[in-house]
Amino acid sequence: MSSFSIDSKHWNSIGIAGSATALALTYLTLKYNDRVVFDSRRPNTTPLKGWPLVGSTLGLISNMEKINHFFLDAFETTGAKTMTHLYIFLFAFWICHGRTISALGLPRGVQTIEPSNIEHVLKTASLIFNVKNFRDHFTDVFVKELVLVRDIFNKAIENKTVVDFHDVMYKFTLDSFVLLGFGAHVNALTTEGKVPFAESFDEMQKNSFDRFMNVLEPVNRKFSEIFMPWRPTIASHQKVVNEFATSVIQKRRAQLAAGEVHKDLLSRFMETTNENGEPLNDKELRDTIMNFIIAGRDTTAQTLSWLMYNLMLNPAVEEKLVEEIRTCVPEELEHDSPALYEAIKDMKYAYAVLYETLRLHPSVPINQKQALNDDVLPDGTPIKKGDVVIWSSYSLGRNKDTWGPDAKEFKPERWFTENGDIRRESQGKWPAFHAGRQNLATLEALVAVCVLLKRYKFSLIPNQDITYQVSLTLPMKNGLMVTIEPRA
Repeated sequence: MSSFSIDSKHWNSIGIAGSATALALTYLTLKYNDRVVFDSRRPNTTPLKGWPLVGSTLGLISNMEKINHFFLDAFETTGAKTMTHLYIFLFAFWICHGRTISALGLPRGVQTIEPSNIEHVLKTASLIFNVKNFRDHFTDVFVKELVLVRDIFNKAIENKTVVDFHDVMYKFTLDSFVLLGFGAHVNALTTEGKVPFAESFDEMQKNSFDRFMNVLEPVNRKFSEIFMPWRPTIASHQKVVNEFATSVIQKRRAQLAAGEVHKDLLSRFMETTNENGEPLNDKELRDTIMNFIIAGRDTTAQTLSWLMYNLMLNPAVEEKLVEEIRTCVPEELEHDSPALYEAIKDMKYAYAVLYETLRLHPSVPINQKQALNDDVLPDGTPIKKGDVVIWSSYSLGRNKDTWGPDAKEFKPERWFTENGDIRRESQGKWPAFHAGRQNLATLEALVAVCVLLKRYKFSLIPNQDITYQVSLTLPMKNGLMVTIEPRA
């Protein structure tokens, strides 16, 4: 009798708990019938309707391979400028106490500058990048590395072979930025396949995005380490990159101590101090230079690839650009960096083509910031402390309300004012550089465009699937296969 009474009470408790849970779920389902549970409506925002309790999380996950189109379609469908509650947890996992966890497990800088350090870091970098002879050194390096690119293209012409333009640009920008940053050669352009540093650097870049987007990344990584031990791990790739950076830094310290003079970024930062007035240690130097390479290498290679792709689709634009190059950049200027820099500054159509490329194919298609304090967006949307605000430059650049009915068309002419000057758009309308400096990225891109288009005619191999790879930046998923012939 006692046993029966206990079991009865036990099952009654379970029944009451189950009923209460069912009632709570029913209430929450009715209240949050098209959005994420506990999601509150905010003024001036348009919620993207989804499933009860989970909102649009399932749609976001299923469209992960086309995430930029997902955001674009959402804005076009709703007609909204500010939307909320697309997901439950994605992105937010990487925010912790006002600082972003390093996705690469390596440098803190482009992705992870501490708020207390950022002003000092940016001020120091700005002073170095504005030095005239450093600017000329940049141009010298770009032109010299383009000689190696020309060797690849000339060989392709001779052998009538197809070239992956996207891959060549990646090698070109890696060689250039490592040489500018560390004063060292990785020789990606002259090596068949990938050199160890380049391979490890690329794998860490891929893992960076995976950590950022995939909450199961730690599980997948551990699974791979246990059950596929023959595969290189992220730790092994980190070791390759770290050892390369450490060896270069130690060698450079010895060279500078012996009185040698070097122009690379590493040598210049060795002459600066941190926010405490102390010389930068090896880790700070490594982080600073690696972030410089991360910021410039991928984005520049991708911009050049998308630019060339659009030119091949728009021969009239290409013809007009080539005419400007031939007028403004005679071959002798390629051996005179200050003169080449000044000539490029006056090439209005080249800038228009570059800006139009970045409008449709922004280097960073999605970005985010975390609010350190309560704030209000210009359209009246309230932002609370701790909120993660994500914006889509990809969607903004193709928005018809912002850019007109031809927003999705490639038209460099839209960048000219009535007086024939280059239009200067606000960062709010055109956040291509996300409020950062654009001089270095623009310089390398336009130097490459001038040197290559003057000499070569590129033709797109038909029936390619030209699309983006989902990433922190905007790489081409399947490359850009082209044939090359000398330009008449």
